[in-house]
Amino acid sequence: MQPTKSRGNVPRVKTVLVIQHEPFEGPGTLREALAACELRVVRPFAGDRIPPALLEDGLVVLGGGMGVDEADRYPHLRDELRLLVETTRASRPVLGICLGSQLLAVALGGSVQKAARKEIGWYGVELLPAARNDELLSALPRSFMAFHWHGDAFNLPRDAVALAASAMTPLQAFRCGQRSWGIQFHFETDEQVLDAMLRSGGEELLEAGADPGAIREHAARALPQLRGLALDVFSRWAALL
Repeated sequence: MQPTKSRGNVPRVKTVLVIQHEPFEGPGTLREALAACELRVVRPFAGDRIPPALLEDGLVVLGGGMGVDEADRYPHLRDELRLLVETTRASRPVLGICLGSQLLAVALGGSVQKAARKEIGWYGVELLPAARNDELLSALPRSFMAFHWHGDAFNLPRDAVALAASAMTPLQAFRCGQRSWGIQFHFETDEQVLDAMLRSGGEELLEAGADPGAIREHAARALPQLRGLALDVFSRWAALL
């Protein structure tokens, strides 16, 4: 990513607003890929307020345990939807991951519903034909292993393009316009994020029949590959800033 030049030919550092919904679901490999950017992390769980408008160059919305339809319990979700609507209208780069992808889908006119069952663990992702020409995903292998943790799933918004699927979830990623992407699986997962999620998700893991030990064992093989793929995708997104 080449920084733009400001007055006096001094490079201006690109800025990204990151909305983090849970203390244990941080930016992960996004922070590494966006190392040349200045990240402003907003944490609603810590009392941070969602800004009324995006002052940064791009917007990232991370995952979280709440549902898109729980705005009565989590009023900040309404503010996030409003921010996503305004940001996409302004054609600023947007990246939504897990809950963030669901919020983006709703902001663009789509919908979210409960999945048939929770998808938690390491599962294969298959790229769909449209991904071959996608600005972010085109360099990815046709199939790869990714980490998943979700119980809801989005429907494709009008005019959006489906990019990826898994056996359990027919829509795993989409693009709307040229600068907005939603990714259901946790592409940002690194060792720290994975460990924090497993430590905090005991009841949900049991409910989904997921084995933390098996997930950790699989991660030893899968995380290095996932990191390489994620850094490529996130770096491509950063180049749009």
